[in-house]
Amino acid sequence: MGLRKNPNNMSQKIFIKTFGCQMNEYDSNRIFDSVKKIGFDKTEHYEDANCYLLNTCHIRDKAKEKVYHEIGRVKKKFRSKKKPLVIIAGCVAQAENEEMLKREPYIDLVIGPQSYHKINDTILNHIEKNKKKEETEFDATSKFEYLSKIKNEAGKVSSFLTIQEGCDKFCHFCVVPYTRGPEYSRPFNQILDEAKYLADNGAKEIILLGQNVNAYNNEGYRLSDLILSIEKLTEIKRVRYTTSHPKDMTKDLLEVYKISKKLTPLVHLPVQSGSNKILKLMNRKHTIEEYLSTFDKLKEINSRIEFSSDFIIGYPGEEDQDFEDTYNLIKRIKFINSFSFIFSPRPGTVAENLDLIEKKISVERLEKIQTILFENQIQMNKSLEDKVLDVLVENLTEDKSKAFGRSEYMTPVIFNGKKSDIGKIVQVRIKDYSRYTLFGEIITNLNQKVA
Repeated sequence: MGLRKNPNNMSQKIFIKTFGCQMNEYDSNRIFDSVKKIGFDKTEHYEDANCYLLNTCHIRDKAKEKVYHEIGRVKKKFRSKKKPLVIIAGCVAQAENEEMLKREPYIDLVIGPQSYHKINDTILNHIEKNKKKEETEFDATSKFEYLSKIKNEAGKVSSFLTIQEGCDKFCHFCVVPYTRGPEYSRPFNQILDEAKYLADNGAKEIILLGQNVNAYNNEGYRLSDLILSIEKLTEIKRVRYTTSHPKDMTKDLLEVYKISKKLTPLVHLPVQSGSNKILKLMNRKHTIEEYLSTFDKLKEINSRIEFSSDFIIGYPGEEDQDFEDTYNLIKRIKFINSFSFIFSPRPGTVAENLDLIEKKISVERLEKIQTILFENQIQMNKSLEDKVLDVLVENLTEDKSKAFGRSEYMTPVIFNGKKSDIGKIVQVRIKDYSRYTLFGEIITNLNQKVA
């Protein structure tokens, strides 16, 4: 196989490709933190790898087929070379488990997202016995106990930190309860320890992650407690969280927006539809009235707070009035950045076998929705022209000629910064804009907290 089980031997190379959400990005980083303990270095070129790991996502359409397409690409590249160890991780691995090994013999190991604490032993056992295996048990407690003993070496200015996994909501379109298991909240002090380590190693912003991040609840500690504790770390300048569920926007979380000095004023709160009828069909467990109440309360607390969201268009049963309700909600709230997709059935979900809306109608509705969403983005960015923004600098552009950072609203900003600005909050005057990006000129450096 070209792999050595002895970590003292010459290091082996692993290539990790990540599909999907920010939680998968976090997981991929932690997988590497683990496997380097058994002698792996990371490579950015998969053709140089001894081990090829694909961290998969089951949310989007044809996710499973994308995996087999990727494996076909690897097989072709290694046709005249020694085969790498091929590992499929993530949510497709969890959903398909042993079927993947049967369908594609080129795959060696299948590891679900709650079994990453077993990855080193699984790899070493495979090298020793050359036996294919799948590990897909739900064991989030053991996973995070194991990972808490391995330092998070992401080393990024803006760092992800998973605090909660799994879901108990069972929305009828969603596979997460089946691929990530029930809701699990990590121990409070375990999270704080990881946050402190990230801060000591260069993180200036921490993005708290969870499938239902605002459902976090461990021994009475809530997301609000985490935010207020993490922002006490002097090195941390900004705190964000994603993804939230409208049902879990509790009073204590809303109150944090009154007192926090570092929580950013962008709330990503997926609504999925503007129609109560469709929300009920989706089993979303919230109403539009409740959603608007949360919006109004936050705007009253701080008028600078803006919303982003997710929308599923063409859900089975969506009629013209339901669509108009969604369109009117977007006009009312003016979401500044959102994701929108036509409904696509996921295997194993309640909605899998529902009657689909005619594709032509769904496409027309999506185009209309995206037109207004994009207009909102452009109007927001246009309103910032000639304004001065606080920008957290993350890195330089690929050609090193400019600096890249983000505003408080997560909007990318490109400007004439330099390497020494990385990790600082600088003031940038906005000179131009596109739908997704702001362009400006730096006016001064400020080593200050974000208000």
